[in-house]
Amino acid sequence: MKGVDTNVLVRYLTQDDPVVSPLVSRELKASCSKEEPCLINAVVLCELVWVLETSYGYPRLLIADTLEKILETNSFQVQQANEAWNALEAYRTGGADFADAYIAVCNHALGCEETLTLDRKAGRLKNMRLVTS
Repeated sequence: MKGVDTNVLVRYLTQDDPVVSPLVSRELKASCSKEEPCLINAVVLCELVWVLETSYGYPRLLIADTLEKILETNSFQVQQANEAWNALEAYRTGGADFADAYIAVCNHALGCEETLTLDRKAGRLKNMRLVTS
């Protein structure tokens, strides 16, 4: 199995570099298949969302649709895929960041009844609790 780093995934999805993007596309096509999917771990998903939001200015709905396609693609294996789906739904419908939603969902799956946060938007997520005075 091969893993995919955030920078490779960004170049593949955005196709914004005339030299690197085709190279990445060829490599992913050659390396990732239904029979041998490439791993996309949780950190890569969170970094991907952050890069697409901050560096590319992509809107939330476009990013959510992109995440959905990644999760549905059988040539990729997403770490904690069930949790990623649940985090995607919270990201798509709420105001919290994807990473915060992923943290809340993963922590809950690991047995946490709640996750403490200082982030007001994250504090509105299920299983998150805002620490206040």
